[in-house]
Amino acid sequence: MNALSALAAVFVFAAAPAHAHGQVQTWQPQPRPGAPAFDPNRYQADQHRYEMDRLRAQADQREAFTRQTETETRLNRLRIESARPPEPLQPVPYRALRSPEEEQALRLSAGDRRRATSAGVGQIDAWLDRPAR
Repeated sequence: MNALSALAAVFVFAAAPAHAHGQVQTWQPQPRPGAPAFDPNRYQADQHRYEMDRLRAQADQREAFTRQTETETRLNRLRIESARPPEPLQPVPYRALRSPEEEQALRLSAGDRRRATSAGVGQIDAWLDRPAR
């Protein structure tokens, strides 16, 4: 019987803090006599907090919608590009065949262009290499 009463005492002590915890009250400041029953500043702060929470939730929804539409757009673009038929391979055009006289004239004109360019550059180099005064 002694063990049974000890076991019952353990259950009572274990259950007591849990039961007492639900009945704990926090101290609430009482309004002054003649003061309004609610604090207008606290009420306005609560309204601002609720509005900020609403705006944050709305921004989160818009961001999620934007991510969703970006993903859908990317998928649609990939689907369209994969459905597009491949472009046909164009054979590389052969170099135009010229007569030996045309080839010689092109080589001579290229040589003339090189000599004209080097003459102009030579004048600039000579001017740059002039002795300092």
